[in-house]
Amino acid sequence: MPMIQDYKELIRILGKIDRQGYKRYKEIKGAYKFPSFTLFIDHVQGDPFAAPSRVCARIPIRGKIPEEFLSGPVELTAVEDFLGRRFKSLKARIVKGRRGIGKSGLIEIEAGSQKVLKRNAVVIDGQDVEFRFVMGLPAAGRTILGKEASAMFAEEVPEIMRQTMQIPIKELTHFVWSVVDQDVLRRLLSSKGLVAFIADNSILPRRSGIDDRPLTDGVPFVSPPSLRVTLSTPHGGDVSGMGIPKGVTLVVGGGFHGKSTLLNALQMGIYNHIPGDGRERVVILPDAVKIKAADGRYIEKVDISPFIHNLPFGKDTEQFSTENASGSTSQAAGILEALEIGCRVLLMDEDTSATNFMIRDERMQRLVPKAKEPITPFVDRVRQLYTERGVSTILVMGGSGDYFDAADTVVMMDTYMPVDVSREAKEIVRHLPTQRAQEGGETFGDIRHRVPLRNSFDPSRGRKDVKIDAKGLFTILFGHTQVDLKDMEQLIDIAQTRSIGVIIHYAALNFFDGKQTLQEALDAVYTRLSQEGLDTLLPYRVGNLALPRKIEAAQAINRMRTLHVGALKKEKT
Repeated sequence: MPMIQDYKELIRILGKIDRQGYKRYKEIKGAYKFPSFTLFIDHVQGDPFAAPSRVCARIPIRGKIPEEFLSGPVELTAVEDFLGRRFKSLKARIVKGRRGIGKSGLIEIEAGSQKVLKRNAVVIDGQDVEFRFVMGLPAAGRTILGKEASAMFAEEVPEIMRQTMQIPIKELTHFVWSVVDQDVLRRLLSSKGLVAFIADNSILPRRSGIDDRPLTDGVPFVSPPSLRVTLSTPHGGDVSGMGIPKGVTLVVGGGFHGKSTLLNALQMGIYNHIPGDGRERVVILPDAVKIKAADGRYIEKVDISPFIHNLPFGKDTEQFSTENASGSTSQAAGILEALEIGCRVLLMDEDTSATNFMIRDERMQRLVPKAKEPITPFVDRVRQLYTERGVSTILVMGGSGDYFDAADTVVMMDTYMPVDVSREAKEIVRHLPTQRAQEGGETFGDIRHRVPLRNSFDPSRGRKDVKIDAKGLFTILFGHTQVDLKDMEQLIDIAQTRSIGVIIHYAALNFFDGKQTLQEALDAVYTRLSQEGLDTLLPYRVGNLALPRKIEAAQAINRMRTLHVGALKKEKT
């Protein structure tokens, strides 16, 4: 803990170094006591164009927030998220902005959009709350603008803190209880025999592909009577809507009628949403995974034999590796990797799937006999996944009725409205039985767990022992390795991407010991994160991390082209 000085000392230093060379800003690093909070300047940028300076404001929270909102992890995350959004909204009105070149005049905090994530931008610890943000220290060229910096520290930051902590309790209560109710709905699913739930009057469509807010004139969702269930929440009372049962569910319908919109809402149901999002009562089991074809991706010793075997030239599919996967091999690997990490729900859309992986119809079976076809299509495994392994599937399918045989539930989207057509689909199966042969064999087979080797993960670059960063939402820079995550659709925030890179390094240092499987190692990492928080990942304080799921961390590791694994272990029974 640095020695805490009076904030007037900070203002004095800024006056002394005014119009001096930019490097002298380093003199302000330290801790300063303001009238209502303590300010920590943890890192000072080296020049106006460098990453901005890291700053933390700690303020007592006693009496400002009801104790019941600080009683559990879900409530605590909701409060931290609310305060981060409030800080960000207020600073947009208070901060003057650009005060010179580069990042001069910037004050910024990591806060969310439509989803509520566990972050370390706002951290409540005991009786205090920390706001971790960045500041661009003002300069003209490489000359310090001390007066402008003084205005930022002595006027803008205190005013942001003052207004942020004038917390509107009614608004906060609505926010926190909305998040808690969503979490309750998600936890109720398994006991009710469901994998997902969509409340009546939800607004599923988004404004655009780059605007995640609800469509202003979106059609309110209404459950078919046959699938309607009512779930009880502690603060919002009874909530009625469409329950999607465990098993195999098909989403069918004509083009542009809302099939993919429904699936997108479901795949984002792993997250809690802000009130008014339209999807705040759309929930799915937390380990649901969206699978798609990812041509060209790296695969390291994945047992894809349940779907692909007998490849030409004797290529091994029980330890399948490739630098350049096809659509079918990437989709097969994606499913097996998801099962390896504990997935219980698969989400798939035929539009983003490899056709030859999904179906082989009767005519193709007659032309190309099974002995000459390495691929066992998903249609012949989807039922086994549920009956043998308890893994449910929700599949958007508009082109093949052969999936009717395997389906428990069939929902047709008609002008964005769901209709339960399960009975009609079963009648079609009875009157028009499929002529194709089942190619899946008697069982799905075992899941093999891989043991990552520590030497796969070298974060060094040049003179730096560790160089890890996120370059956009779907790219991690890990030392000299660039990790492409573009097919990971459930990743939503660059702060998660940044965290994944750090988690990989942390796991390599502490748990990838050549003995633990990928699942065991990541289980250990996430147990520690649940106990100690995101701050355990780094030796210094930052505010730019958000918690990804263990599944996304595993998916990123699987896409590292430096990944090497040792022994393959059959899963424990």
